[in-house]
Amino acid sequence: MHQNKKGNQRYFGMKAHSGVDAHSGLVHTVIGTAGNVSDISQAQALLHGEEQAAFGDAGYLGVEKHPESAGATVEWHVAEKPSKVKTLARTALGDLVAQVEHAKASIRSKVEHPFHVVKNLFKHCKTRYKGLAKNTSQLLTLFGLANLVLARRWILAADAKVAS
Repeated sequence: MHQNKKGNQRYFGMKAHSGVDAHSGLVHTVIGTAGNVSDISQAQALLHGEEQAAFGDAGYLGVEKHPESAGATVEWHVAEKPSKVKTLARTALGDLVAQVEHAKASIRSKVEHPFHVVKNLFKHCKTRYKGLAKNTSQLLTLFGLANLVLARRWILAADAKVAS
């Protein structure tokens, strides 16, 4: 794990990068890295290979130009920086950009649901162990259980169908 500085505030810890299926909302890939590792460096590792499109936040800007993305066939839809969207506000182009960004955000929001389960329902706010390996192992377990929580409506529907 590693420390990082954002403004005058110092942070120490790790990041959890996750790949989520846009249709089901279930996590298919979790990668734990040190806190100073950029999101863009993990972009290709989060893909399972069958995607036609991938959505990311502003931390993934320029992912198409990154060396790891050279042979990838996936089409990236990355959010614009909020400052760029704000400068275009109150114009015809700005309204169109805002609609496009809203559509991207609605798909990207699927990634936040498993994090909600892990952080708020399972109360996992801080790392527990020393070392990246143990904390990553715990994250893998928590996201696996979060998949069960998120898929419970399909599991219960299947059980009701079998029972009837």
